[in-house]
Amino acid sequence: MWLFSRKGPSGFSASSTAEEVTEGIDGTGLTAIVTGASSGIGTETARVLALRGVHVIMAVRNVAAGKNVREAIVKEIPTAKVDAMELDVSSMASVRKFASEYNSQGLPLNILINNAGIMASPFMLSKDNIEMQFATNHVGHFLLTNLLLETMKKTARESKREGRIVNVASEAHRFAYSEGIRFDRINDQSGYNSFGAYGQSKLANILHAKELARRLKEEEVNITTNSLHPGSIVTNLFRYNGIIRGFCNTLGRFVLKNVPQGAATTCYVALHPQVQGVSGEYFSDSNVAKPNAQGQNLELAKKLWDFSMNLVK
Repeated sequence: MWLFSRKGPSGFSASSTAEEVTEGIDGTGLTAIVTGASSGIGTETARVLALRGVHVIMAVRNVAAGKNVREAIVKEIPTAKVDAMELDVSSMASVRKFASEYNSQGLPLNILINNAGIMASPFMLSKDNIEMQFATNHVGHFLLTNLLLETMKKTARESKREGRIVNVASEAHRFAYSEGIRFDRINDQSGYNSFGAYGQSKLANILHAKELARRLKEEEVNITTNSLHPGSIVTNLFRYNGIIRGFCNTLGRFVLKNVPQGAATTCYVALHPQVQGVSGEYFSDSNVAKPNAQGQNLELAKKLWDFSMNLVK
């Protein structure tokens, strides 16, 4: 791919790695939660944050896999502070349990990285009877963020350090259903399109970050919220599509990012001083980018917020 290595205003490009964009940054004293940290860019994000001194809580569906990743990180970085906790973001009960356990421990929380996701899955409903991609990629993270927000506000006040919420979205938001979010047809199986539904959930990630940023600014809270496109990466996100998976396994390494490059923008937005005070933005290749018109629609963002609040009640 590395025809695409032209640097943007940040000094980084599509070919920059997570280690490169965080080089020289000291994250000691910071605590971060990374959802979906047992594989792919979630694992690399957790590893690099730990490398920079951040205490990382890996929020993982598969605890055994999470513990294996934790052991591998600690073996490589003996000083790493990494823990694994169980979280299935597709289940509101699991999200509530995780947040309750986390909040009850009295741990601080400086950084929340909403990374876990599924892509282009066949039509199915979550345990809460919500279309699975929307439930996993948006609703679970929306609820998790709300339940952890008071802890983040308290941490920001007491530490005098900016809190950061990072939503891992995707350029696939451009391929959402034509109306963007199907508020009245979220569970419509007859009109279901796996890529349209994925795009819808990723558009929701962008709109969630935008509306939350507006609300936090109104409250004058020292927490920023941004979304990002990690890049097209060879990961197990493609497990539901055999054709795309086959392409990734053969030609993918020539045109797609590898995992260290894929985790770069997440780590940049979570840790870099250049992002201090920046909120409600969308990043790609560790630079500010522009989502489509729907991703910038403040009315749509507010409507999604209200819709999501009703879903999680």
